[in-house]
Amino acid sequence: MNKLLVSSFGGLVFLLVVLGLCLFVPAGSLAYWQGWLFLAVFGVCVVLITAYLFRYDQGLLTRRVAAGPVAEPSTTQKIIQSIAGIAFLLMFIVPGLDYRFHWSTVPVALVVFAEAMVALGLFSVFLVFRANSYTSATVEVAAEQKVVTTGPYALVRHPMYSGALLMCVFVPIALGSWVGLPFVLPLIVVIVVRLLDEEKLLRKDLAGYDAYTQKVRYHLIPYVW
Repeated sequence: MNKLLVSSFGGLVFLLVVLGLCLFVPAGSLAYWQGWLFLAVFGVCVVLITAYLFRYDQGLLTRRVAAGPVAEPSTTQKIIQSIAGIAFLLMFIVPGLDYRFHWSTVPVALVVFAEAMVALGLFSVFLVFRANSYTSATVEVAAEQKVVTTGPYALVRHPMYSGALLMCVFVPIALGSWVGLPFVLPLIVVIVVRLLDEEKLLRKDLAGYDAYTQKVRYHLIPYVW
């Protein structure tokens, strides 16, 4: 239990440090208030989610801790996750450079709104965790896993990716950067490729998933795709 607590919260601290370096080193200043605000919002949300999982679903938390390209069982997903990691970091590095060189100006009200959308995206991910205890950080099917059709899964097949997508789209704006928005596109492509590859595995190895796809036709965005 203590090992899980240390690894989960230690991983969060490491992530926040990495994101901080990606923001403030390119920005060349600690006065980058949008960066501090984002780290506060993101950090608080993830701490709350982690604390909930530690209290109510340590099995899921254990599966979530084992993340990253190395943890992926297939070569395809290792490549996808590697590209996703690079694209994710660029979403922070570019806004930091934007702050330093004053490429764009985002109104404070819009920054605050974007922060709210980041929090909403993370809340959506939390709802997925609460509905599906088998939401692993890697693409795999557990022996006892069953198809979940309730909660966010009644709207789209991959609601965790939907929440992550909502968060990522608003990250550059929350960081006060218009220039950073195009760098979200590679991450969107990676998410789409990952979920389509994941669906192949689920159709093959998860009983009842094929029937579920006939009932819930949208992959990522309700009434769109």
